[in-house]
Amino acid sequence: MLGVTCKTTAELEGYHSDCLHLPGPAGVHTCGILPERQLPKTMTQMLLLLLYGFVFLLATESCRTLCQAANKSKEQVSTRPHGECHGTCVDNSYCSQPCPPDTPGDMGFLCRQKKWRKVTDTCRTLTAFNIFEADLNSVQTFGGSKISEYTNKPETITDLLMEKCPQDLSCVIRNIQKSPRIPGNIAVIVQLLHNISTVPMTDVDEAKMQSYSIIANHILNSKSISNWTFIPERNSSCVLLHSINSFARKLFVNKHPIDIADTFIHTVGTILSRDNAGKNFTFSMRVNDTSDMVTGKVLISREELQEVPSPSQAVSIAFPTLGAILEASVLESITVNGLVLSVILPKELEKISLIFEKISKSEDRTAQCVGWHSLEGRWDRKVCQMIEENSQQAVCNCSPSKAFTSFSILMAPHVLQSPILIYITYIGLGVSICSLILCLSIEALVWGQVTKTEISYLRHVCIANIATTLLMADVWFVVASFLSGPTKHHSACVAATFFVHFFYLSVFFWMLAKALLILYGILIVFHTLPKSVLVAALFAVGYGGPLLIAAITVAATEPGNGYLRPEACWLNWDMTKALLAFVVPALAIVVVNLVTVTLVIVKTRRAAMGSSMFQEVRAIVRISKNIAILTPLLGLTWGFGIATVLNDGSLACHIIFSLLNAFQGFFILVFGTILDPKIRDALKDRINSAQWISRISENVSSDFSRHPTKVPR
Repeated sequence: MLGVTCKTTAELEGYHSDCLHLPGPAGVHTCGILPERQLPKTMTQMLLLLLYGFVFLLATESCRTLCQAANKSKEQVSTRPHGECHGTCVDNSYCSQPCPPDTPGDMGFLCRQKKWRKVTDTCRTLTAFNIFEADLNSVQTFGGSKISEYTNKPETITDLLMEKCPQDLSCVIRNIQKSPRIPGNIAVIVQLLHNISTVPMTDVDEAKMQSYSIIANHILNSKSISNWTFIPERNSSCVLLHSINSFARKLFVNKHPIDIADTFIHTVGTILSRDNAGKNFTFSMRVNDTSDMVTGKVLISREELQEVPSPSQAVSIAFPTLGAILEASVLESITVNGLVLSVILPKELEKISLIFEKISKSEDRTAQCVGWHSLEGRWDRKVCQMIEENSQQAVCNCSPSKAFTSFSILMAPHVLQSPILIYITYIGLGVSICSLILCLSIEALVWGQVTKTEISYLRHVCIANIATTLLMADVWFVVASFLSGPTKHHSACVAATFFVHFFYLSVFFWMLAKALLILYGILIVFHTLPKSVLVAALFAVGYGGPLLIAAITVAATEPGNGYLRPEACWLNWDMTKALLAFVVPALAIVVVNLVTVTLVIVKTRRAAMGSSMFQEVRAIVRISKNIAILTPLLGLTWGFGIATVLNDGSLACHIIFSLLNAFQGFFILVFGTILDPKIRDALKDRINSAQWISRISENVSSDFSRHPTKVPR
């Protein structure tokens, strides 16, 4: 028998046309036929046979060449690494690549700084066919129909799970534990746990809770934290926390306590009674691959238990890695610095105490007590209050509710500590306070001589009040700096922050009052209103506006613990943005004042030298110069103040802000009084007058010494 290439019956008469694939050399496949009768021996037939043989050899060589080229191409494709983009990388361009063979899903890449960086990954190995322990045939159909088209849907897996092992949910544990913790598998398991938690069940016992915890423990592993970053659904970690809490809410605690301990999730349940002297849950877990253990405690006081119907149950769950997972998946610049503790309690319990051991025991980083807002998916400080803190642990009082069942501590933002800043701040404040006292002393000394006209009087009223308010702001700033923060001196810290806010705002509002004064002088004749009315208007602007803003700010934010920064006695930024209540009015006043100065320059340029309004115009110009110098300085100061908030790690911004802020009093002394020619002239007159009085006194004294008065007898 000879092997030939596949031909049709018309081409090869007398040969059976059933084609068989026969293995050839080096993987080359050829085709052959089966003879039905003996080959003829005639010469013609021999020639035909030789011709067919030649054709066979030619076709075989062509087939071998084509097959080798195809195999080489396949080898190149198979050896190409998965998960890499080979196209041109243009910033913000997107690339999608398939997962490895037999793995559904894909990987998304984003071009950043001329490099492809992976941003999403949906590769998964878990399906309805391989997640169950039973063989494949037992899950081929569900509800009478094939499920192959639904194998990637967690809903289908949940339905199968509740059909196969509803008693303990254990028929998926083994294969889930064997599965790799890749992003796609994590997403499938999260959705599975969520679907299980939504199944109507009222009899969740210890066995079901244990299986549920084992499944969750697999994706809470510390080695999987980085993979949570690539799950497209950024709220997956939030869904996981909410699902575990929802399922634990259905847990039924019998007479005996429940204690289900896994490496990355620990669940404890117990019965509450009014007869108890208090209840506490204590957890000790590893947060990473080291042997270091971190503890957390939930404390329920006896007074709170008196409000609880008897008997009731309480469930608490501890997570050592969930804080880092929330940070990785939600992509927030926060650091959870303790265990995440969930509590399922009767609604009558309104207060609990929690003790968190710190993971990072840094001396210069304080903690913030927070609760997880399950509806908004974020940490919230409003439901917790710091009671006590040291470098090792933090004690919090929190108010659990349906929306807040999980609590932890966050590492407060880094506070830039530098000896240079401390020296600049305190030396500058000392110079500023002394300068302001000297400024007020000069004003008092020459008051009668520099306030002869109405506009001069009003101008010096503004200067005196700017100096007074800045002096008070500096004093309260020093008081606030000596307080150790809102943790230990909360009420004092609130008071100091209120007065610092109020007096610093008053500085800007008195600058605004000066601007309004010169606008009034340009647009309206000064003598149309009594001086007392103008003074009252200036005080209403200078103190009324700041008082209103400061009062509204503290009333709106303090009830929710959002008035103060956690690390210092100053307005909060991270949570309530209370600092905007200072920044926005201050910068708005800077803009108004600069516009006013520009308007004054335009209006007073053509004032006649001998006109009746010349003196008042000169006074207006003098005020304008004062505003033109001080306003940019004050605005620049708090412009750098905003920069320190937005870029907390910049030492240069902190130094410039500290310099400008600390020496504001010196600026007011120089530009508000010393450089004023009228004040200089008045000071010379007072000095000359004092010298003249001194000489007269000396002459009188000498006359008395030469001609003493005789006392009559």
